[in-house]
Amino acid sequence: MNPKERLYKVLKGEKVDRPPCICPGGMMNMIIEDIMDIEDVTWPKAHTDPNLMADLTQGMYKNNGFENFGVPFCMTVEAECMGAKVYMGTKITEPRVTEYPIESSKDWEKLKKIDINKGRAKVVIDAIKILKDRNTDVPIIANLTGPVSLASSLLEPMVYYKEIRKNSEMIHKLMSFVTDNLIEFGKAQLLAGADILTISDPSGTGEILGAKNFNEFAVPYLNRIIDELSIYAKGGTIIHICGRLKSIYKELNSLNSNAISFDSITNVKQVKENVSDKVIMGNVSTFALENSDKISLETMSNSCMNNGVDILSPACGIGVRTKLENIQAIVECAKKYSR
Repeated sequence: MNPKERLYKVLKGEKVDRPPCICPGGMMNMIIEDIMDIEDVTWPKAHTDPNLMADLTQGMYKNNGFENFGVPFCMTVEAECMGAKVYMGTKITEPRVTEYPIESSKDWEKLKKIDINKGRAKVVIDAIKILKDRNTDVPIIANLTGPVSLASSLLEPMVYYKEIRKNSEMIHKLMSFVTDNLIEFGKAQLLAGADILTISDPSGTGEILGAKNFNEFAVPYLNRIIDELSIYAKGGTIIHICGRLKSIYKELNSLNSNAISFDSITNVKQVKENVSDKVIMGNVSTFALENSDKISLETMSNSCMNNGVDILSPACGIGVRTKLENIQAIVECAKKYSR
């Protein structure tokens, strides 16, 4: 069974020989300094060159790392395309938003639409086409920044959260516009050749929003993206939510994705007990991945899988200084594991 077949089957709830081990990309970045050095491809150049972007994500798999390709390597592409100013970072730091394009949700009509034919949106789409043309048996994962996280990258986050309470009608208009653009970008990635869609919404956590606001401002927009793009995501869909999930188990059941991915702070057994009909993905601590030894990581990985994880994965985006041997250790655990 090759990596693509295995991940497809898992996301459909079918039996496989052992869990896949992936790191989707986007917010859940997989790129580390070791891979940049081996492949002689570095940030920030790889963020703006589709060939380098493709080479870098392929380099992770080539060197016995994660069993997928995933682009981009940050969560600023959509925000930049919609008008935010972005600092592109360095070899060891990811891009970040430095200036928000609007000051209030009532200004949402001033935002640009994502143009899939130019800028970094086009870089990501072209990188996917390059990976597809290489015709491997490795799944290509398209990535979207979640709607709450994108909205709060276009509007200062504290203003965004305040206006949820004080100006909810305008926030909904902003969220609808953001979601329209995410659907357009996600569709372009999938039509370019990506197999699976991952949406990562770190700012859309129940800890920040609370269950009521998560249900009102996150779930409908996440589901709209999934519902409109599932037909193009032949391998399936994944939603990643950061933080503790205890307060939003009920709401997670209403998400339409095939899989749910979550942070290491959340207990796998509790998720299995409270969230039904979802493939469970996670949740090896990224702090441990960067700072622990191989034996500890093997113990953590086996614990995740023994507790019911269907797809072994880091719990969030990994640190750029994480050692390749540590990633190889958890991938090897998945390869040796048997239900």
